Amino acid sequence: MASKEPSTDKSISVKNYGWKYSVATRYILFLLLALLFYISLSVKLLPERYDIQVGTHSEKNIAAPVQIEDNKATLKAQEEAAERVQPIYTYIPLRNDVLVTQLFDRIDRLNQDEVSVQDKISIYKLEIPQRVDDFVRNFIASNKGTETYPPELLEEMKKVIDQQAYRIPEETFIKIPRLNPDDINQVKSVARDIVSRLMNEIVDAQTARAKVAELVSASKLNDRTSREVVQELARASITANKFYNEVATKEAKVAERENTPPVFIKQGDVLVKQGQLITPELYELLGKNGLLKDEVNYWPELGILLFSILLSLGILMFIRQSDMNMFKYNNSQVLMMVLIYVITLISMHLAGVLQSEARTYIGYLAPVAIGVILVTLLLDMHLAYFSAIIFSIMASVILNVDKGEVFDFYFGFFAAVTSCVAIFSIHRASQRSTLLKGGIMVSLFGAMSVLIMMLIQDSSWTRVESLYALAFAVAGGILTAVLVIGLMPFFEVTFGILSPLKLVELSNPNHPLLRKLLTETPGTYHHSVMVGNLSEAAAEAIGADGLLCRVGSYYHDVGKTKRPIYFIENQNNMENPHDSIDPKLSKSIIVAHARDGVEMQKDYKLPKPIRDIAEQHHGTTFLHFFYHKALRQAEEQGIDPDFTEDDFRYPGPKAQSKEAAVVGIADSVEAAVRSLRKPTVDQVESMIEKIIKSRLDDHQFNECDLTMKELDIIAKTLKETVMGIFHSRIEYPEEIKKPKPDSPPKQQELADSGDSDTKEDRRRSV
Repeated sequence: MASKEPSTDKSISVKNYGWKYSVATRYILFLLLALLFYISLSVKLLPERYDIQVGTHSEKNIAAPVQIEDNKATLKAQEEAAERVQPIYTYIPLRNDVLVTQLFDRIDRLNQDEVSVQDKISIYKLEIPQRVDDFVRNFIASNKGTETYPPELLEEMKKVIDQQAYRIPEETFIKIPRLNPDDINQVKSVARDIVSRLMNEIVDAQTARAKVAELVSASKLNDRTSREVVQELARASITANKFYNEVATKEAKVAERENTPPVFIKQGDVLVKQGQLITPELYELLGKNGLLKDEVNYWPELGILLFSILLSLGILMFIRQSDMNMFKYNNSQVLMMVLIYVITLISMHLAGVLQSEARTYIGYLAPVAIGVILVTLLLDMHLAYFSAIIFSIMASVILNVDKGEVFDFYFGFFAAVTSCVAIFSIHRASQRSTLLKGGIMVSLFGAMSVLIMMLIQDSSWTRVESLYALAFAVAGGILTAVLVIGLMPFFEVTFGILSPLKLVELSNPNHPLLRKLLTETPGTYHHSVMVGNLSEAAAEAIGADGLLCRVGSYYHDVGKTKRPIYFIENQNNMENPHDSIDPKLSKSIIVAHARDGVEMQKDYKLPKPIRDIAEQHHGTTFLHFFYHKALRQAEEQGIDPDFTEDDFRYPGPKAQSKEAAVVGIADSVEAAVRSLRKPTVDQVESMIEKIIKSRLDDHQFNECDLTMKELDIIAKTLKETVMGIFHSRIEYPEEIKKPKPDSPPKQQELADSGDSDTKEDRRRSV
């Protein structure tokens, strides 16, 4: 991943003051991140509110933020539906033919009695209407209190029958006593047949009664009196048998109101036009939909605020759990992360502005993967995966055009797929072209995710709209790659971040400074390359940034190009100029190469972590050779030394990061191994341990977070790497020749060891 700024020891807050390591500043940044989430969500989830009053004119068009129910229109539609309900009439099967039989049976009995005609007439006038009325009343009484007919229907039945009651003419009562038993039997049969035929769901009895005369004329009756009696008694017996059911009608109207679908004002429909007078009804409509400033509902705002804090807190806790010993990133890196989130969310909102209900597919153009790619390259891959979850949630809200829903699964799924693919594609990126390849992968998998959702959900999009959606998904991946390529230099320069891409670029031998190093100081160039190999292996073994160590090693000695002949690796077939100058001057020339290197790197605008390695790889180490040479000269001249050991030390600072410390160790090891005439495995191992112990005793690692265990790992790794690099020069135990008889043991030991301490000091000094 990206090379982070040099990390300090675990008491970082003690030695590093300022905003970069301030705990308060860190929490402020995460509060800003929560505020960013709140603003992004509020824009999509909270409707715009208006300062408007009844009786005023609207200054702008006010559109419905979501699809809302128009209560007034819904009520009107319900009433119209209820009014369209026709009155419900219920058929009651009255057996009026039985009434006819009863009437003629009574007439037959009474006509046979020894009663005067006048009395018979009087009895018929009283009994016949009464029997018709009793027939209806008895039916009502027998059904009252049952579930067959509601009381309201029975009351309606009584009222209608009473209103439609037939009045038998006086002449009929006079003619009835004239009927003999044979006539009665004949007319009874005819009357019952006529009533049965006409009692077929009668609402208005008068309509049925009008048909009686025609049916009587068509009967077999020939006697005029019989015809008249049948006609009148049949009319009297005919009643309505289909009545208006008020209860059923009301229930039908209620059901129709309930079944009437509500009338909605669609999202985006204009509620109030510009200049329109605000009536109480409009004001009430605006208030019900939360569009008035004086009627704010704070619960949604509280929900969004808590949700935003939850997201920000989740990121904070994830980073904290990544390293239990200390917070993984300094505040500069946290600020960079916040800025990445800002850029990503703004890009989503820009795509959301282009969307509409008819063109939701434009949302697939949003470069949702830009954030996770930047986090992967500049911070950490694990944080990028967690960020992918956050960005997927935000995309499902920001790119959602259905205001009736909070989240849109389509865009959430699309963002999750493209983000994970982007991380997988570029987490090992070493060239800028890799970003373009990653963008192509994002395009392909983004289009695939869109196609999958269209197939699963059986999308209502037309073929053209589906092609547009796929095209926008492909374009979004390419746009993501272009934006990342454009933004990477900004973050690298602004925050001093060394991404793997930048480090690989700096390792190119065609870089002007490396070309200068190669052409002017080829010995130093070769030494730097070897140090790069050693330091990279050691750094990766302890979990430090190996690529940073390699590239830092390439540039750590560029200061030697100012005075190349004063450094032994560049002295080919020539005398050492240090032999003829004052050791104090030699010391000044030697220690100046670190300072000169930093200045040259600044001129070439190299990132700060590279400059730090050049400045810190010697720390405050002691130049033994020139110090002792100065002491010998003072002794020979018979004067007291006017200098101390501190005058022959590098100015520092000591290594502030693991990477700078590792490069310093590898630098000394490479020089020391090269100073040995015939190195053996034991000599190499002993020399590496001696160099590390010397620096440890000199407190050169006090300001970086190297542990004793890591120093052991570094020593072991350097030994293995040295064996691989110098394998042709190193004599292994079984290959070491026995000393010649005429060579004293002590002399042979010195020859084999090459007087490593003196050689190393001289080598590192010159």
